[in-house]
Amino acid sequence: MENRMKKIALINDLSGFGKCSLTASIPVISAMGIQACPLPTAVLTSQTGFSDYYCDDYTDRMDYFTQEWQKLDVSFDGIYSGYLASAEQVKKVLHFLDVFQTDNIIYLADPVLGDNGQQIKSFSPQLLAGMQSLCARATVCTPNLTELCLLTDSDYNALTAYADSCDYMQYIQEIAQKLLYQNSIQNHIQNNSRSVPDKPAAQTILITGILCHKGGQPFMGNLAVTANADRTYYYETPYTGQSFSGTGDLFASVLCGSLVQGLSISDAVQRAVDFLLPAIEEATAEKLPRNHGIPFEKYLYQLIPSITA
Repeated sequence: MENRMKKIALINDLSGFGKCSLTASIPVISAMGIQACPLPTAVLTSQTGFSDYYCDDYTDRMDYFTQEWQKLDVSFDGIYSGYLASAEQVKKVLHFLDVFQTDNIIYLADPVLGDNGQQIKSFSPQLLAGMQSLCARATVCTPNLTELCLLTDSDYNALTAYADSCDYMQYIQEIAQKLLYQNSIQNHIQNNSRSVPDKPAAQTILITGILCHKGGQPFMGNLAVTANADRTYYYETPYTGQSFSGTGDLFASVLCGSLVQGLSISDAVQRAVDFLLPAIEEATAEKLPRNHGIPFEKYLYQLIPSITA
């Protein structure tokens, strides 16, 4: 008989150093009382921000996880896919979704394509198209501003030129709505429908890491945009001036786990922000090397159900 404990399939790489990807997601999901089921896309000695690392690519082994888990007749309450190194890996994830995704599953897609206006080294038009397909199937997708612009063929520099404008969030919201409509079209194509969708996809686009200024002070914001224009949520915290490895993976992991537990998108985002902030502030105060990540372990107690309930 299948274990009734809630389960999330975590599709990401495993890095020995850097506190990112699976080494970030597994402890977070586990602390939340959910079974973490990792499907590694690669095994690295350290994350790619380090000057030297060895990478063992798992592309040709990803299907074994899908096949063997299917034999076990297991099901998942959530699926979370993160960094994917190639369009071929995207195909493997799409196959995994074909086997395991149902209407009741929370699927979080983090479309890792770039940051700060720059594309990742492995970027290609094929990888972009693949990430667009994954986003179309997601319950929630979590692009940063660079990724949002890449996914919608929008001008990043033109958008961020309004960073200090009172209309900045409105401009970002409009691009997110464009992605929602784009995802609706993708879904219609995938379902072999000839009709044109008249409304955006029933999902959430959560834009992360939005740097803005108020009263001369920098803030880091997250904007959740849904098909219902009246249900848009914005969260911000003071910006410490530093970025660290793995914070995006930790954020997405708390978010996915919280949604699987039944929290609203609003409460899930607030929970993720509250969890990350003290660890980021500590890492900044201690001047920890950015590639080594943040000391999140001491704050995992916040996520334990028996304590937070």
